[in-house]
Amino acid sequence: MAAVAEGLEPETAAVEDAAGAVTDAVDARLGAPPLLAGNRLSLDLHPRGCHRLLHLCAQQVRQLLEVEFLQLSGHEDPQLLQATLARLPWSLPRLRSLVLKALPDPFYPERKLAEPGLLDLAAASGVSSRPQCGQHRDALGACLRGSLATLPAILSGLAHLAHLDLSFNSLETLPACVPQLCGLDALLLSHNCLSELPEALGALAALTFLAATHNHLRTLPTALGSLSSLQRLDLSENLLDALPPEIGGLSSLAELNLASNRLQGLPASLAGLRSLRFLVLHSNLLASVPAGLARLPLLARLDLRDNQLRDVPPELLDAPFVRLQGNPLGGPSPDPHSPPGTPVVPEMPRLLLTSDLDSFAVTSLGCSVTLACGVRLQFPVGATATPVTIRYRLWLPEPRLVPLGPHDSLLSGVLELQPHGVAFQKDVGLWLLFVPPRARRCREVVVRTLSDNSWSDLETHLEEEAPKRLWAHCQVPHFSWFFVVSRPVSDACLVPPEGTLLCSSGHPGVKVTFPPGATEEPRHARMQVVRVGSRELPALLGEPEAAASPLLYLSQSGPPSFLRPVTVQLPLPPGVTGLSLDRSHLHLLYRAPPAATWDDITAQVALELTHLYARFQVTRFSWYWLWYTTKTCVGGLARKAWERLRLHHVSLIALQRRRDPEQVLLQCLPRNKVDSTLRRLLERYRGPEPSDTVEMFEGEKFFAAFERGINVDADRPDCVEGRVCFVFYSHLKNLKEVYVTTALDRRAQAVRGQVSFYRGEVPEEVPEEAEAARQKRGADAPWMATLPLKLPRLRGSKGPGQGAGLSLAPLNLGDAETGFLTQSNLLNVAGRLGPDWPAVALHLGLPYRELQRIRHEFRDDLDGQIRHMLFSWAERQAGQPGAVGLLVEALEQSDRRDVAEEVRAVLELGRRKYQEGIQRTSLAPGDLGPPGSSASQSPEPAQT
Repeated sequence: MAAVAEGLEPETAAVEDAAGAVTDAVDARLGAPPLLAGNRLSLDLHPRGCHRLLHLCAQQVRQLLEVEFLQLSGHEDPQLLQATLARLPWSLPRLRSLVLKALPDPFYPERKLAEPGLLDLAAASGVSSRPQCGQHRDALGACLRGSLATLPAILSGLAHLAHLDLSFNSLETLPACVPQLCGLDALLLSHNCLSELPEALGALAALTFLAATHNHLRTLPTALGSLSSLQRLDLSENLLDALPPEIGGLSSLAELNLASNRLQGLPASLAGLRSLRFLVLHSNLLASVPAGLARLPLLARLDLRDNQLRDVPPELLDAPFVRLQGNPLGGPSPDPHSPPGTPVVPEMPRLLLTSDLDSFAVTSLGCSVTLACGVRLQFPVGATATPVTIRYRLWLPEPRLVPLGPHDSLLSGVLELQPHGVAFQKDVGLWLLFVPPRARRCREVVVRTLSDNSWSDLETHLEEEAPKRLWAHCQVPHFSWFFVVSRPVSDACLVPPEGTLLCSSGHPGVKVTFPPGATEEPRHARMQVVRVGSRELPALLGEPEAAASPLLYLSQSGPPSFLRPVTVQLPLPPGVTGLSLDRSHLHLLYRAPPAATWDDITAQVALELTHLYARFQVTRFSWYWLWYTTKTCVGGLARKAWERLRLHHVSLIALQRRRDPEQVLLQCLPRNKVDSTLRRLLERYRGPEPSDTVEMFEGEKFFAAFERGINVDADRPDCVEGRVCFVFYSHLKNLKEVYVTTALDRRAQAVRGQVSFYRGEVPEEVPEEAEAARQKRGADAPWMATLPLKLPRLRGSKGPGQGAGLSLAPLNLGDAETGFLTQSNLLNVAGRLGPDWPAVALHLGLPYRELQRIRHEFRDDLDGQIRHMLFSWAERQAGQPGAVGLLVEALEQSDRRDVAEEVRAVLELGRRKYQEGIQRTSLAPGDLGPPGSSASQSPEPAQT
């Protein structure tokens, strides 16, 4: 009677009951997964799934009313499938997810029925002796599409349906009921036979994910642009040759995949997708792209590989997130107005290197190279007569590698180009990207390089790319180390025996007059002037009337002294005139290196005063400063004032990632950047208030020590005795993310520790915490700040021994020269990924189907999913070049730059150990190490 009430004929109901009993018995012996588990009903792994669902409906199983997730195989009898689907709105009223995918499931093992009794029973009932779901492939192993070609109109009554997967079927048109499912959030139509999508699709206002890959789509509906909630759109592997301009209306779109189509152009409206983060356009026929794509604020990846692009807008060409391999960039194109048979002059090759490449070849044809690290090189034709392999590397800045003058600021990392010392027949153009400093008055930006064991500044031109991004452009005759520096404006001249005049371009009142006969041979003289704030000296001396002139530095090449006195003119301190001053309060100060002391030489020179200036004569060059104060002994005060001019006011922060408290962000920030940085970070991090203001010099070393039971969790090249080393540079980020651990039992209670910051290098004998606490109270204590940290109590069974029972095959990813990632390193990476692992897996190139398999095989075990994904990928990559670079790139593309930086740190440590081993066996080349290391002679810093 129940069957009749549900609309089935009595004979049909009896058959379904018998078939259900038979298949239940078969599944019991085969160990098939349960049909109904909680609110999930999985029938795609069972033979005769439609029969089973009809059987459950006939029995009026109450659990059906609670089902929210239903999976059915598309390999069913079409009429039976339609009849089954027509019952869903009444039998499963709360259904939220419906999967009708015909994809063969790899989880279900093919087992033979061992007992003849079951074989006979199955054969008599029409049930196959082996599971049907694992056999739907052709002779070449390709997936066979399901039989589903349409859906019953009554499915529009599924009011709660949010997820509909119709992949791997035989749909030629989108069923009319689909656009009527107003609550639909995700629609998957991949691997069908669709040639178009209907305009009615625009009615799905709640849709956030649409996938229609591997179809026959030639056009897109204009109504697609009205899907304002759509966040992910995948239309790859179709036949699209154009996009409607309305696509620019997808205001929430974050990911757009149009790979492997026939696109010949893109609408300018794509530049209006302000939420777009990933745009994949590889394997099309694009000849150009809109320049406005470079101005999309959130764009993190633009894949333009394997197109027909010959010319790319400069703002895209130099962007590190753009992939352009496989395009004929800069390739020759015949002139349409030239006579037939005219040879095409080859244009200069253009190379774009990804992050996993560290070398490239240059021939006599020259080339234009863009490196992934924000560097451009231009080798003109004829720069080298024979092919040369160029290698590059970015070094983290540190004092031994970055010689700075007392008032210089570092603006970039350190670029090393090899081979060192090889002279080019023509100068090579070099562009280094940097963020411009805020204070630019009376300062200039230059590229500094090592040449002949001495550091010098190259003539540099600035090219603006964006308001906060500039290129420093210079010409280099050979390769060495390069970095960008901000320094006080330097004015120079050649002093001939006849004499000359040198004036400051930033301070017209500062002049140096070289009389005839001051030198026998021409020599170069250089002048730098440092501005002094009007409030600095009164605040230091406690004297409101105190004032000081600009600080003057003079240097010259040749003998240390001039043959005749040179006249120097300095402006009088502000507020002081030659008619009203008290000469007893005027002091001329001189600083002579290397003593680093300031001497009052007023009594040793004849000061000539005018209304605005003071003139004096000298034979040696150094630092000069004019003070006006009632103080008498000013040498020591001048040293303190000079130090204050070079100090930066900073704060120290220590934040923990909200979803992973073991990840700690440490940063040293200039005081004016603290509030804006915290506003940006506090969405993902939390922690104590920043430290009180601390004063630091440019290039000053300091370190962070974790205390009270908290330790650093990984071996890092910047970590000594568990202390994380820093070097402060005011225009760089000064940021490190580390993972911490504890030997205490977090299952019992939370661990409350702290991190303290100390000046200087890590001492050879690291003091205990009690001794460190006593040092904080000293007058010249190195301690700067202490900030609290908390590792919360662990929930569940995870503890310090987590993962101890894991058994994985040993492997090393990478090579000795570029660095290895060992099994332990990969386990550390796996422990950091958390719920971000699927994004990392997809960027590593794993197919979505494999992700599904891993989720199913390790369901309810997130750690197992991550480890299996990472190690199975690593085993396939073993021995292949570039695998580690691919992992780092995938982490960055998945917004896990913290883990990417840790991997880079591990690789750097491995490279360093490898180089040290080579040096111990005397196999290292002369330029293997950076300047100042044991592998190369340490040059003296240039006085600038």
